[in-house]
Amino acid sequence: MNDHSQAVAEGPSTRDTILTAALACFTERGFHGTSVPAIAREAGLAPSSLYRHFESKEALVNELYRSLKGRLMSALAPALQGELEPRAIFRRFWHRLVQLARESPEVIVFLEHHHHGDYLDEASQQLEERTFEPFYAILATEPARAALAPLPPEATMAIVWGAFSGLFRAHRLGHLDWDDALLAETEDRVWRAIRRDESR
Repeated sequence: MNDHSQAVAEGPSTRDTILTAALACFTERGFHGTSVPAIAREAGLAPSSLYRHFESKEALVNELYRSLKGRLMSALAPALQGELEPRAIFRRFWHRLVQLARESPEVIVFLEHHHHGDYLDEASQQLEERTFEPFYAILATEPARAALAPLPPEATMAIVWGAFSGLFRAHRLGHLDWDDALLAETEDRVWRAIRRDESR
């Protein structure tokens, strides 16, 4: 058996198992409501085994945060590829967000709950600040300035993310069904909220 086959046969590493367990616990109970023994139980390990991989709960949540933030950024990156017409970029951005929320809702839940936590270290805080930099760069281009309302890039992103997170939260609470027609209509409405008012 070669090294790759052996890795597949062995399954996820202990470190990955701990991160998966931590995601479940932090998503359900939050950072302060989750203890290291609870994460260890979820992972099927002794707490001492967990501490061999992560020196503290803070170290664990920060690694998990950076991993999931990386997944978000990777999921959104294709929205910037190809044509750079602002309407098309926004449509792809919205659809990529929806796809991630449908396939891995726990990623969105965790990041929403933890992106301003006082336990985030400097590396995590810097990553949070860089998350939307590629989109801010697009918003600064001449086509985007011509198409969008004259708002700071951070304000434009706050409108978009606020609308998405509100819909996602309503869906998670069982108040709203996410069907394709609703999501398409919402995407169009949010675009109208950020585009330049052509009547002026």
